[in-house]
Amino acid sequence: AQVALAWLLGRPAVSSLVIGGRTETQFRDNIAAASLMLSGEERERLDAVSRPPLLYPYWHQQLTAKDRFGAADLVIDRSGI
Repeated sequence: AQVALAWLLGRPAVSSLVIGGRTETQFRDNIAAASLMLSGEERERLDAVSRPPLLYPYWHQQLTAKDRFGAADLVIDRSGI
């Protein structure tokens, strides 16, 4: 749980988390996630395995029309999220 919470805290769009636990030990473990520092490689791996697949038509656009879109249209490319 600590790794998941630490990863979430490091996400650009996340400003806070609501945590809890069934026991005091679980709660203390969750609080400890705030001081856990993940490496860049660990973050990249977690980003990759948690990235949802693009839905149609976005996956098609990403493959075939990326060169025709402007910067705002390319936000759908989640590789940097």
